[in-house]
Amino acid sequence: MITDERLASFINSFNTDYDEVVTSIRREAEENKVPIIRREAGEFIKLLLLMNKPARILEIGAAVGFSAIFMSRFVEDGAHITTIENYPPRVEEARRNIDRASAGDKITLIDGDALDVLPSMNGQYDFIFMDAAKGQYGTFCREALRLLAPGGILLCDNVLQDGDVLESRYAVTRRNRTIHSRMREYLYELTHTPGLETAILNIGDGMSLTVKKDGDFVGGQINDK
Repeated sequence: MITDERLASFINSFNTDYDEVVTSIRREAEENKVPIIRREAGEFIKLLLLMNKPARILEIGAAVGFSAIFMSRFVEDGAHITTIENYPPRVEEARRNIDRASAGDKITLIDGDALDVLPSMNGQYDFIFMDAAKGQYGTFCREALRLLAPGGILLCDNVLQDGDVLESRYAVTRRNRTIHSRMREYLYELTHTPGLETAILNIGDGMSLTVKKDGDFVGGQINDK
């Protein structure tokens, strides 16, 4: 985390997950070292949902279902969340957690690789949350922007990669250099593509918040090399 840990702990001392089920799922995920949204990121997502009241939400990267369940607590009646996950053990755990949280009426879990699932999807989503393979963000984003309604929000997590993205590519481990360069390219494209307005925020492990402006988005420009 780039933010000072003492400061983050102080801020998070004021935050709650909403209910006992959500809190227990978070605790289990943390104990099992499953990557889920950090508390400060969750608070930001909660406020976005309460302010914008999206009716259709798409999540790319369900993991064990924590963030979808968390979001389900703050959406309007009738709103629905579609989430995608391809790792079989996590798909099964996500299904159990969704049932355990009594959130099956608000969440649809798709078992599959987002690279295959997204091109087959249609319709428009008001809010898209991306928290999946960082090296694939560019590819995911092209499809996400196609599915995002004008005026909709695309929120991406972990874009600062524990500060690695700030460093020279030679300062990061060799195995992380491809992800490092792709993330830098991805953030550049998000902030330089006509029709998009993007802010890169130092929340959690870094988040990018993109709004698709009405009528003037030029698609197909996001780089996925």
